[in-house]
Amino acid sequence: MIRVRILVPVQIVNNKMAKVSEYIKESYIELTQKVTWPTWTELTNSAVLVLVAAFIIALLILVMDQSINFVLKQFYTSLT
Repeated sequence: MIRVRILVPVQIVNNKMAKVSEYIKESYIELTQKVTWPTWTELTNSAVLVLVAAFIIALLILVMDQSINFVLKQFYTSLT
């Protein structure tokens, strides 16, 4: 059995860790200083808008489902 050992230079490993560390630092700075977070009022208004839209879409799907169900029942009863 032949064993092959691959040696990774320490400089490459340190370079990768430096990149990861830099990425984490930049992400933190972006989230704390550059991102504009919504106010509580904007957040609640958006949440209400999403709930209303979801309710309307659910009603549309219910109406389509019931109408297709009605049409198919009429069709199948006409076959018998």
